[in-house]
Amino acid sequence: MAFGLTLLAGLSTGIGSALAFCARQTNTKLLSLALGLSAGVMIYVSFIEIFFKAKQALEADLGPTQGYWVTVLAFFSGMGLIAAIDKLVPDFENPHEIHKIEEMQDEEGLNKFQRLYKVGMFSALAIAIHNFPEGLATFTAALKDPSIGIAIAVAIGIHNIPEGVAVSVPIYYATGDRKKAFYYSFLSGLAEPAGALLGYLLLMPYLSDTVFGILFAGVAGIMVFISLDELLPAARQYGEHHLSIYGLVMGMAVMALSLLLFA
Repeated sequence: MAFGLTLLAGLSTGIGSALAFCARQTNTKLLSLALGLSAGVMIYVSFIEIFFKAKQALEADLGPTQGYWVTVLAFFSGMGLIAAIDKLVPDFENPHEIHKIEEMQDEEGLNKFQRLYKVGMFSALAIAIHNFPEGLATFTAALKDPSIGIAIAVAIGIHNIPEGVAVSVPIYYATGDRKKAFYYSFLSGLAEPAGALLGYLLLMPYLSDTVFGILFAGVAGIMVFISLDELLPAARQYGEHHLSIYGLVMGMAVMALSLLLFA
């Protein structure tokens, strides 16, 4: 189930890629609202549920003081990991750079994205590396608590739709091939279940309550960083700042309600 949720979240990039080729313009209001909602879900569940459960597990194993310290360190380590990966991926190849569907009809954009043709393999690798932690985060959360895993999978899936557009547009201009653009966008999404599988295979021999607690706290850090560094700024770039905040509050409310109903 955990792997299936991660796979579905990753494949949402294909939806974004399909929209890039089927739609004639970007629905900025809907995307801003959706990105804000995704951020709200991630932030609320990270602070209210994931961090708390990680702290609870680690304190039970390591004691109140040491357990709390390890939780906090793991939380900020998760932030540091995703921040380092984000820093290592150049802006030009970064799949989280915002693009709009209208760029598909902009002939002047051809030269702007031509560099992608020369660095296609590096770009694909950069995209895959960028999505690995998201896959591991979704998988770990679903493995520990399926209800939280579903919420995170939905949030990551929403987040991946505009990412699919962001990957497809420059690659289409670099190659002139819609099928290739869709293929690379689809491939970038597959990096998430690949990250989940690799993480599981590496960590499987060491899985324990302590390891799960550390991973869970790290997942909380990853989710919060993605929300603050990618989702909310992306929503603002679409020019609908207030809608993104409304979406943020809605996402928190939806997550709170789902936790109350399934508690």
